[in-house]
Amino acid sequence: MRTLAELDERLSRPRDGLADDLGKLDGDIMILGAGGKLGPSLVRLVLRGVRASGVPRRVIAVSRFSEPGLAQSLQESGATVVAADVADEEALRGLPDAANVVFLVGAKFGTAGREHATWFTNTYLPGRVADRFRGSRIAALSTGNVYPLVPVAGGGSTEDGPTGPVGDYAMSCLGRERVLTHFAAEYGTPLSLIRLNYAVEMRYGVLVDLAQRILADQPIDLTTGQVNVVWQGYANEVTLRSLPLAGAEPYVLNVTGPELVSVRQAAEALGEALGRRPVFTGEEAPTALLSNAARCHGLFGYPDLTLTELIGHTARWVADGGPLLGKPTKFERRDGKF
Repeated sequence: MRTLAELDERLSRPRDGLADDLGKLDGDIMILGAGGKLGPSLVRLVLRGVRASGVPRRVIAVSRFSEPGLAQSLQESGATVVAADVADEEALRGLPDAANVVFLVGAKFGTAGREHATWFTNTYLPGRVADRFRGSRIAALSTGNVYPLVPVAGGGSTEDGPTGPVGDYAMSCLGRERVLTHFAAEYGTPLSLIRLNYAVEMRYGVLVDLAQRILADQPIDLTTGQVNVVWQGYANEVTLRSLPLAGAEPYVLNVTGPELVSVRQAAEALGEALGRRPVFTGEEAPTALLSNAARCHGLFGYPDLTLTELIGHTARWVADGGPLLGKPTKFERRDGKF
């Protein structure tokens, strides 16, 4: 993957099983937050999956669409584009009905100092959306940050284990889950909750963060010495394939890669590919934010890009000066302040 066109194609390439699972659904599919960092590739993926399923349906992409040309691009791909701010009550009420809703709207980057806005977007707004689409099937993006830091040797948090969010962002995301669960219980709205961490592609993610620091000769803090990463295309696919699993008792799914990724080893591999030696600081703590995605892998198999492949693609992309989204994950933060 050397160009945006190649990256977009790879992110939206459906694997076996997606068409079958989409074929189990009735009605249209709406993507709320279609203009965010995940949205465009997910819209293109569902369009390709719908075509492969042979079941005609509308794919409705909803966003403010602040990026020039994006709305037109998605429309040309086959999506029904609706430019709307779902935080506006009138706009939300005016959205078309859809039997299936993928909810991607959320706030993380730059939330420190704007905690009130974070809680509005991540906790209050999902309730308004759930009320508007109480008769729909909803797959909602959440985060592994709802879990506490856990011992590195323990295998990661499971869906049935305790939550323990650290900081306003993580607490507001658990609030999102609780509010959506309330509406599922109140109205019988089928719901799936996708606890994702950390998605990567060539323009953002933990591997991009590390590669940029290596090229800038900036020290890499090893205190958070282990992380989870997963290819964004796989995360998109799983989010869509969770729709048939949704229930009034929400179906909770951890989505990440199968490995416990050593930050030191990943940085060294990136450094070798970039021809630079990483600079490290700090010592590895015995705990980290880690998720166990065995349930996900049992249902949908392993991600279709390995960690080694992701490192290679990322190094080439960053070394070639490919475009980046400029949204660092801040995975090293242990105080929850993003």
